[in-house]
Amino acid sequence: VQLVESGGGLVQPGGSLRLSCAASGFTFSTYTMSWYRQAPGKERELVAVISSVGGRTNYADSVKGRFTISRDNVKNTVYLQMNSLKPEDTAVYYCRGTGYLGNDYWGQGTQVTVSS
Repeated sequence: VQLVESGGGLVQPGGSLRLSCAASGFTFSTYTMSWYRQAPGKERELVAVISSVGGRTNYADSVKGRFTISRDNVKNTVYLQMNSLKPEDTAVYYCRGTGYLGNDYWGQGTQVTVSS
């Protein structure tokens, strides 16, 4: 099982980034997928989640209207489009896959830094 994040980097405030998480080794389409982030000295927090069926989404209040989670069940990939980035969005972003039997997988994380 692998979850491999990509797309992180350094961006100026107000800029955009698109994170990708490529999954392998499990039946991606049956898993709820989510993005978490962890800033230095803070606990890991849920950013966005998308269901396996129907593609229902939910977001942390701090990112609503700026971030969009989506998934491609053919490419086995989940995305996080991040717009209007703020310095407080700086964190390591993690991808997570959760199955209906309790299987739980995490990626290794990708750094996002928002700074001028």
